Amino acid sequence: MLTIKELTKAVGHGATPRMVRHYHQIGLLPLPMRSHSNYRLYSEADVQRLQRIVALKQQGFQLSHIKQMLAAQPEATQADSLIAQLQQQYQTVLQQLIKLRQTATALEGLIGRDPACQSVQAEVLAQLRRIEAETETATAFTEGLWRQLDATAPDHPENFQAALSHLLPDLSQRSEIEVDVLSHLILACGDVSLAAFVHFSQNAIKAARETLTAGCTVVTDIPTVAAALDQTRLAHLGCQWTTLVDNPHVDSAADAEQMFWQESNWRQRLKGLIDGNIWVVGYAPSVLMELCEAIEAEAGRPALVIGLPIGFSHAPAAKRRLMQLSAPYLTTESALGGGLLAAVALNRLAASLIEKPNCHCYLGETD
Repeated sequence: MLTIKELTKAVGHGATPRMVRHYHQIGLLPLPMRSHSNYRLYSEADVQRLQRIVALKQQGFQLSHIKQMLAAQPEATQADSLIAQLQQQYQTVLQQLIKLRQTATALEGLIGRDPACQSVQAEVLAQLRRIEAETETATAFTEGLWRQLDATAPDHPENFQAALSHLLPDLSQRSEIEVDVLSHLILACGDVSLAAFVHFSQNAIKAARETLTAGCTVVTDIPTVAAALDQTRLAHLGCQWTTLVDNPHVDSAADAEQMFWQESNWRQRLKGLIDGNIWVVGYAPSVLMELCEAIEAEAGRPALVIGLPIGFSHAPAAKRRLMQLSAPYLTTESALGGGLLAAVALNRLAASLIEKPNCHCYLGETD
């Protein structure tokens, strides 16, 4: 049997006696046995239960949800029952994200207006103040308000840079070239929040510029990504491009995964294309995972890896693995990515080199 201090020490991860007492009060932990001296005593089952609570809490679950899960999921419950609970929690969080996305969309529609729309924007702001819509932006934007805001839209082209200047977070700590890449990635997907999830290794931009200047080979995972490359600029820089899984019928992440696993020759081809090349992976997570394994095994070292494959389990795992390597990289957290974004990232790195060959803003940057 363990004392409360021994229990929290065994669990670790920030568990404290005060936390344990609170969990007793709200019924999250069962009341413990008492010693003759009235000390709380805990068993191995208590350790396991508290470990589950702490782990779920670290994943973002609220205590009320954890209590429901543990009540419906005794320790001996099958894993598929826990998965069902997690799916339910995911749908709840997803609905919250949808509501927040609706509010963000409404705010973007107002804040992202360019100067030509400002007179109408001022009128709408005055109406919003009258109805006190600050905390209910998504529902406050009625059809009438949108008609007012959209009235001037057909009169002129959209000013994307003006909109981004109002919507982007503070990027003053990032280099000019990095901000340029981020801006074009956001314009390619329409999601301003992407900026928070994109990661450049410390030497990614330097490696890209040096390698592109030297006339490297750009390797894509499938033909769809290669088709989106700015081949005119790459040719101007003296670069070549090739595709790993060069089957023209492969045009999706699912097809790319299956094709890569079905034929072992793709793995052999991958090893021969690693050294000194820029890799642009936009679909198949297994290609990025295999590339990471080859780098770890010192089978070769790429000049840069733009790792943006699509997927909900393997892709995030491959990206986390990439960020642990010493090779230069550009990637994102979670499932965010895709072939278009991967190609846009490479295209902007090439464009910035041609447009600003003497720029050194990226030197000394820290990710």
